[in-house]
Amino acid sequence: MLKAALLVTATMVGAAILLTLARLVRGPMLVDRILALDTLAINAIALVLLWGIAQGSDLWFEAALILAMTGFVGTVALAKYLLGGDLIE
Repeated sequence: MLKAALLVTATMVGAAILLTLARLVRGPMLVDRILALDTLAINAIALVLLWGIAQGSDLWFEAALILAMTGFVGTVALAKYLLGGDLIE
């Protein structure tokens, strides 16, 4: 039962990644592309967590946490760059 739920969830996350990639390529403005990158990072976190559940290993949850922190810092840095400020003040 767990394997079926993981398969369905992974399929849905895969579809979300494809839709996010379409927004990343097609996005009319830079803000759309930045949000698509942030959403792509969230989808990657979801895939890492699903893999961790499937493998039964706690190491993947730590990897997801590191990926979440990196995605957050990247999004903040891109937003700061978009506003025209220096990244490091």
